[in-house]
Amino acid sequence: MADVIQMHFTTADYVIFALLLVASAGIGLFYAFSGGRQRTTQEFLMADRSMSCLPVSLSLLATFQSAVAILGAPSEVYTYGTQYWFLGCSYFLGLLIPAHVFIPVFYRLRLSSAYEYLELRFNKTVRICGTVTFIFQMVIYMGVVLYAPALALNAVTGFDLWGAVLAMGSVCTLYTALGGLKAVIWTDVFQTVVMFAGQLAVIVVGASQAGGMAEVWRIAVNGSRIAALDLNPDPLERHTFWTLGVGGVFLMLALYGVNQAQVQRYLSSRTEKQAIMSCYVVFPCQQIVLCLGCLMGLVMFARYGEDSPLTKGYVQSNDQMVLYFVMDVFRDLPGLPGLFVACLFSGALSTISSAFNSLATVTMEDLIKPHFPNMTESKATFLSKGLALVYGLVCLAMAYVASRMGSVLQAAFSIFGMIGGPLLGLFCLGMFFPCANSTGAVVGLVAGLVMAFWIGIGSFVMRVSGQSGLPPLNNTAFVNMSSSIVPVLENSTAAPRPVGLEAFYSLSYMWYSAHNSTTVVLVGLVVSLLTGPMKEKDLRPGTVFPVLGTLLFFLPQRYKEKLCCVTPLASEPRAMDTKPYQTGQRVGVFSSEEEEESDGQEKETKTLPPSCQILPPCDQETSL
Repeated sequence: MADVIQMHFTTADYVIFALLLVASAGIGLFYAFSGGRQRTTQEFLMADRSMSCLPVSLSLLATFQSAVAILGAPSEVYTYGTQYWFLGCSYFLGLLIPAHVFIPVFYRLRLSSAYEYLELRFNKTVRICGTVTFIFQMVIYMGVVLYAPALALNAVTGFDLWGAVLAMGSVCTLYTALGGLKAVIWTDVFQTVVMFAGQLAVIVVGASQAGGMAEVWRIAVNGSRIAALDLNPDPLERHTFWTLGVGGVFLMLALYGVNQAQVQRYLSSRTEKQAIMSCYVVFPCQQIVLCLGCLMGLVMFARYGEDSPLTKGYVQSNDQMVLYFVMDVFRDLPGLPGLFVACLFSGALSTISSAFNSLATVTMEDLIKPHFPNMTESKATFLSKGLALVYGLVCLAMAYVASRMGSVLQAAFSIFGMIGGPLLGLFCLGMFFPCANSTGAVVGLVAGLVMAFWIGIGSFVMRVSGQSGLPPLNNTAFVNMSSSIVPVLENSTAAPRPVGLEAFYSLSYMWYSAHNSTTVVLVGLVVSLLTGPMKEKDLRPGTVFPVLGTLLFFLPQRYKEKLCCVTPLASEPRAMDTKPYQTGQRVGVFSSEEEEESDGQEKETKTLPPSCQILPPCDQETSL
């Protein structure tokens, strides 16, 4: 087996890996020198709001399917079995709610940054708080997602570590800085195809060598890796139907509902209908991706059984085990290891490029433009490209920092996941509760972040010190970019149920997002009521989604009016104002000049309470 560890890439493997990088760079160069040549911020940051459903869907999927997911999901299933498969149950509500709640609000407000919404709903302070929190979240994650797969590749195959990091970082920075969001989306499409191809190749060849999928399934059943439906409601249990199917909904909402990287793709769609359809198309694609990861884990178990490469000492951690398996399976098939590595690094490239572009967007729209409202379009575009380049260099620097952090990498992933829940809570507070004010929003966000770090860091410290009754947290795999830490630990005897603070720290990571977002909403509402709730006349039109009217149908009409939950979503179409949003503009209402040009027609904005009014669907193509 030592010979397997010492295996190196063949020429064919290097060629396939190089083709991935060349193709990705080529797509970026194509969009840099074609069409509008990325001369405006709308084209560079928002793809001219001209993208159709399919590329947006595949780009949404690629951002979710990071390299750490490709490494983590099979290791999770190999170690614990298929209970993780029930995460697919959360995808339905996790995509349906963004499609019919978040997308209509964001799209009809004609935003570029999701955090513009926070200023429209609250004030500039809340917007800056949300933006800074998001930047902190993404900067930490970028270096880790670049370094972790390169480290695993180096440990198993001898592939040059910093050569891989620099190659990926440079190519990703190149096509993101030159080609803008169009290049990011279309490279995501290409990289998604490569990811599917790489995973399918491993499953087909691995299952064939194990005697077929029927034999793989039989071995998995005999090895107790096919999990039944676990309806245990205990929130301390790491994976049950409730933690995965319900807690997973909040993880999905944090990623697909309010994360700038995903929101930016919705807003780049040609029409609102296309944006909503992209969510529906992602659903079956996500199920396929989940199935591929789980099947790869079962094929791994069929090959190694309980005698894993990790327990034998052939690899140092679980995230290296998948690459070891790939090299083992493909040892006599030159080129296929290169295909899987291209699959792995496609996941990394898609995630990192999404981070670059979204960071450049929020920095430009939220931190720079409000202070320089008279900046020319050419200067704004040049600065946006420069920001993408700077964030690329920051990513490389963070990869170096990650290399010096050792086991703190686990904490970095945990920090990333913990921030998603409070941001989700902040948007829900503004969108669903008209009485929430800016003071409540800021205090709620701070409370949510404090709670998140308290639980996350407390759990991490307890496990490292071995006080939790669990094995030390020294080997981990990370399952997706929105989740917190996903430890893959060796099987051990059942530990006694934790009590007190130990129980608090033992909360399943799948409940982190739900717990932290709920904290933001509850604290925000209490503080808002104590400091003076917002009044309907002070709210901007289109910033509150009237969901309370449906949920509180049993209340008398006068109480529903006080809660601003009477007005349904407007459904009659009318032309959208295609002018870009400017800070301080009341979005969703017509100006006096527009009213004069309307031939006396009564605008719907006059008949709806302003806090509940949301602009009607915009299905016509627009160009800003």
